[in-house]
Amino acid sequence: MNQFLPVGAQPHETHQDWVRLRTLIYLRWTAIVGQLAAIFVAWCCYDIALDLGLCLMTVGAAVAANLVSIFLFPENKRLTETEAMVTLLFDTAQLALLLALTGGLNNPFALLILVPVTIAATALQKRPTILLGLATIVMISIAAWVHAPLMTTSGMLIAVPPVVEFGYWLAIVIGVVFLGVYAHRVAQEIHAMGDALLATQMALAREQKLTDLGGVVAAAAHELGTPLATIKLVSAELADELGDQPLLKEDAILIRDQADRCRDILRSMGRAGKEDLHLRSAPLLAVLREAAEPHLERGKEILFDLAPATGASERQPTIFRYPELIHAIRNLVQNAVDFAQSTVWIDAIWSDTELTLRISDDGAGYPSGLLGRIGEPFLSTRRAEADRNPRPEYEGMGLGLFIAKTLLERTGARLRFFNGTDPFLKGSEAPARSGAVVEAIWPIERIEAPDNPALGENVLISE
Repeated sequence: MNQFLPVGAQPHETHQDWVRLRTLIYLRWTAIVGQLAAIFVAWCCYDIALDLGLCLMTVGAAVAANLVSIFLFPENKRLTETEAMVTLLFDTAQLALLLALTGGLNNPFALLILVPVTIAATALQKRPTILLGLATIVMISIAAWVHAPLMTTSGMLIAVPPVVEFGYWLAIVIGVVFLGVYAHRVAQEIHAMGDALLATQMALAREQKLTDLGGVVAAAAHELGTPLATIKLVSAELADELGDQPLLKEDAILIRDQADRCRDILRSMGRAGKEDLHLRSAPLLAVLREAAEPHLERGKEILFDLAPATGASERQPTIFRYPELIHAIRNLVQNAVDFAQSTVWIDAIWSDTELTLRISDDGAGYPSGLLGRIGEPFLSTRRAEADRNPRPEYEGMGLGLFIAKTLLERTGARLRFFNGTDPFLKGSEAPARSGAVVEAIWPIERIEAPDNPALGENVLISE
């Protein structure tokens, strides 16, 4: 399923240029209003002796940066990663300078230095986030060491004890590291899930288009069958009657041959028949074979085994031919064929209440350390060295299994991933189905189709 991402790209690399300049401008205006309010409340209400000129110049630098950004760049401007890092670095430096002018770590608003690095962790990649985090630690350390004393107009010094000041500095440093790592990890997972869901939607849309195209071709083949047969019959009669006119006879034969060609083309594109409700369901084995068909000639043996549960009817159920169902099973079969040594088993068991589908292979199976995470997007789900060496062109990211899992769950299935045997069993000790196993279980009422669906009306195909 790597076709949904650029070759060689990692999932997070597709999320560059996501930060809008307008968003950072709005956040900076909020910070400016808060800074001005804090300065004037401290100066007017609490008689804090501040260097008002330098403080206002520092805040004015942020105002000037906002105005320049507004007038020079369009409203829909999206920042590159470097531009976003420089913008957040400016905000960090501006706030650190303001803290240095207002008491350093004696200022209770020093905690706000965490805001830019947290924004960077959610919007940027790892390297610029680390650079901004290190810059934040350096700047807050300088502000803690070199700062103007916080005093009242009467000359009283406002300062916390040195041990508290050190603890405050240490808390900010730990906060930069912890919030940066935590926010970056959560943002990565959200981005990866967004990419995977987009790929799932694309896969389902593609399968739906193929299904719709099959219906259109089937309807076209059926509707065009009669006029093509008429053309063939008339041209054959003309050819017989024009025996004494070789040129005209050749034209009649050409018409007949072209009618045969049209018939063969339509037959190769889809099965003849009207688009009715019968095409929306099929026996269980037919659906499984249809899903596995692209992988039947890939050099691995695919065995089908269908059986009723104890006390269930021996007649296999007729199930809905959901596009997502066929696409998901096809993905699971592809994954099994990719990693199987020689054989893939597709087993189905049905009862009066449930239908169980199990796809297994005789490969190496899932790594035991990843079994709890199987089905997550962008997760390599097989043993890396053992499987990539014989197949260096294969780069599994777990996206195929995620798509299959998501699509099957939409049809009402519950999925379970496990290995067919313990990893320490080797050679003759291991059973035939020793590799990875995917099990899907449906409530029978969610997937079983009516035995005698009514014929559907042909849908008018309009441009």
